[in-house]
Amino acid sequence: MRRRGFIAGLGGAAAWPLAARAQQPARPVIGWLHQSTRAGYVQFLAAFHQGLSENGYVEGRNLAVEYRFAEDRLDLLPAMAADLVQRRVTVIAAAATPAAVAAKAVTATIPIVFSGGVDPVQIGLVASFNRPGGNVTGALQFTSMVITKRLELLREVVPKAAVIGVLTQPNSRYEQIALAAVQDVAQRIGQQIRLLNAGSEEQFDEVFATIERERIGALLVQNDPLFTTGRERLVALAARYAVPSIYEFREFVQAGGLMSYGSSLSESYHQVGVYVGRILKGETPADMPIVQPIRFSFVVNLKTAKAVGLTIPANLLALADEVIE
Repeated sequence: MRRRGFIAGLGGAAAWPLAARAQQPARPVIGWLHQSTRAGYVQFLAAFHQGLSENGYVEGRNLAVEYRFAEDRLDLLPAMAADLVQRRVTVIAAAATPAAVAAKAVTATIPIVFSGGVDPVQIGLVASFNRPGGNVTGALQFTSMVITKRLELLREVVPKAAVIGVLTQPNSRYEQIALAAVQDVAQRIGQQIRLLNAGSEEQFDEVFATIERERIGALLVQNDPLFTTGRERLVALAARYAVPSIYEFREFVQAGGLMSYGSSLSESYHQVGVYVGRILKGETPADMPIVQPIRFSFVVNLKTAKAVGLTIPANLLALADEVIE
């Protein structure tokens, strides 16, 4: 039940000149660049298309989309980005930070709209939040800024957990920025953590075997497309091993996860669609502020809590935006 409302190069010939972009075809072509799988992001891709449609653009009617999914192979992103540039797409929609970085590395002129969880100023994607200043803009999820809250919530639910595991994607260097935030928070509040790496879904089983072997009391799952794609498998393993876990997005809790705290991934993708549509109508990324979330949702699954033998404190239930029973 709901408790409260839930409040964005290749040099020379590869770079598409601005003059050429001014003579856009009647049917623009969007380059969709994603580091994970299409199957794992169906509902988020739908949110992207909804954002486009709100600006009058519908795939197959007045818009074409060139899709590129790296299937969780981050090393494929640079070549995929270069291919989209060579095809002279009108705009690149880059889902997740590594895709945005790969796209920016191959073009300084084709507009790029990203969805990501890492500070884009910190990693050099844009000059500032209010005036990005180049060919990149997008929507931010503020992953690292909500880590403190997720760790605090997990400690409240599992106060006796001497060690909390942190599931991370070791192949993404941008993940290390968020990981540093976890380590800083843990040190500040005196919580021992254990880093658990998974660079593919096949390694999920090994992670939970380690949790059981080392008697790790709870699990914080970092935000990475690999984990979002594999959310049903992660949730099933957490249930099998009775590991209290917290995630960033409510889709994990809908799939049977215990808790989530964070912004809306669907809204982030929706905003990418909105921004792409506005660019197609003539706006420029340099003047389009980075969209920052204003609502963060705390979701709890009571059925899962009961299954793992937990009682969610009444004060936390009172704070929940949504409780699944």
